[in-house]
Amino acid sequence: MRVLTYAVSYASVRCMGQERHVKLFKNGRSQAVRIPREFELPGEDAIMRKEDGRLIIESAPPKSLLAVLATLPVIEEDFAPADDPVPGPVDL
Repeated sequence: MRVLTYAVSYASVRCMGQERHVKLFKNGRSQAVRIPREFELPGEDAIMRKEDGRLIIESAPPKSLLAVLATLPVIEEDFAPADDPVPGPVDL
């Protein structure tokens, strides 16, 4: 069972003119913040960076098809040769 220790700090969330105070807390050795539903990000990944003393969290762009294919395991199976006859002439 994990025990979360709440910090005494508060963070301010600003998005499109909206602001809301949220609690910062410790989760293991990391600091975390609960993102309220109205600020929820799509997907399962995000990008975080510091800019002029601000912490910015953005949705990660979707992976390209090439990036997804690169994560697939290599197929080691031998396939039977395919019959690929030379095409005959075509009358257009």
